[in-house]
Amino acid sequence: MALQRWDPFAEMRRFQDHFERRLAPGFPVTGHRAVKNSWYIPLDAVEEGDDLLVRASVPGVKPEDIEVTIEDGILSIKGETTEEHEVKEGEYLMRERRSGSFHRSVRLPDTVDADKAETGYANGVLTIKLPKVEAQKAKRLEVTV
Repeated sequence: MALQRWDPFAEMRRFQDHFERRLAPGFPVTGHRAVKNSWYIPLDAVEEGDDLLVRASVPGVKPEDIEVTIEDGILSIKGETTEEHEVKEGEYLMRERRSGSFHRSVRLPDTVDADKAETGYANGVLTIKLPKVEAQKAKRLEVTV
């Protein structure tokens, strides 16, 4: 176990990030400030066989309104949804559906081949399939006696 210097400000930043993600999910952290009309999309990254699968929940967003880029080992997902304007009497009692722009970036491991990436979209879930580089795959060696 290595010793680490305690940084009280890191604890405060971690608390602020947790607070903003859990209690104010419609306003993501960007430089520790909330960005109005921008929202945070949840991601899952899973290794399945020789592929890395990244799944992003983007319900209600048309596939043509989603931009996926990979540059310098960083996967970026951007898009925008428009708010449906409806004139009604009264006010919202609860409103959880998001509108506005979204952006999410994650660093990819060196073991994936970004040139062979494939995307798919079904039922509000964007799936990005990134195959592993042949030279980076683990090789099994036989132990001989």
